[in-house]
Amino acid sequence: MNIVYMLLPALAWGILPLAVARINGKPINQIFGTTVGTLIVGLITLPFIKAATALDGKTFLMAALAGAFWVVGQLGQYTGYAKIGVSETMPISTGLQLIGTSLVGVVIFGEWASTNAKIWGFIGIALLIVGAILTSVSDSGTSEGSEKNQVGTIIMLVCTTLGFIIYNAIPRALSASGLAIFFPESVGMVVAVLIYLLFTKQMKEIKSKSSRQSLLAGFIFSIAATTYILSVKDNGVNTAFVVSQLSVVISTLGGMIFLHEKKSKKAIFFTITGLILIFAGAILTTIMH
Repeated sequence: MNIVYMLLPALAWGILPLAVARINGKPINQIFGTTVGTLIVGLITLPFIKAATALDGKTFLMAALAGAFWVVGQLGQYTGYAKIGVSETMPISTGLQLIGTSLVGVVIFGEWASTNAKIWGFIGIALLIVGAILTSVSDSGTSEGSEKNQVGTIIMLVCTTLGFIIYNAIPRALSASGLAIFFPESVGMVVAVLIYLLFTKQMKEIKSKSSRQSLLAGFIFSIAATTYILSVKDNGVNTAFVVSQLSVVISTLGGMIFLHEKKSKKAIFFTITGLILIFAGAILTTIMH
């Protein structure tokens, strides 16, 4: 089962963007369905996770807050799929997450304590930055649209990725296990989306067909998240994390092959080169922990 737990997160997180992009709906429908699907899984698994029922109020609220910030990041990703495609959004978003999470680990949690670790860690960050830049290379007439659209979407991804970074940082400050806080995180996700729907006057989207179809995305995300936690337990955080980053390769290539997102030969070359650098950067920033 160790190998299954190790590979499932990469496979599920890689398939998630492809499944979401196939649903004919707006990002708000996709994020609502995803969060509700995640909450359903959280409710189903709750009786089987004893530690989840023993959480104190503060831990529950902090985990819910993490889930709310996840919505910010995921809504940004879903918006990116619609504007510039999965094959460009995913490597950029993944690179930004890795950069931000690594810096938070160094500044707040004291990682990369030695000089050697800092040197290799920042080399890893440099690879992530270059990789993200390379994957953003596009030509006119391709799926990314106009240069103005692309630049605006990248700026949006930079801003919303802060949600993912905070989502990853909060659990590291808690003593509870990842499985124990999965349910409160899912509660925070749904509450955050409902608040967003209320303030943007889009509550009618709850009843749309695409919102119901997006429940599948929530189930896929839940498989990825829970098996990743189990993989960390069985295989160690470094191995589990690095292997999970293969998801960006699956989603990026899947976007080009299965979603027929157009890229020029030059853009394909830069995208593949960027993916290699992002994966190498992920390895360096992880082993330095």
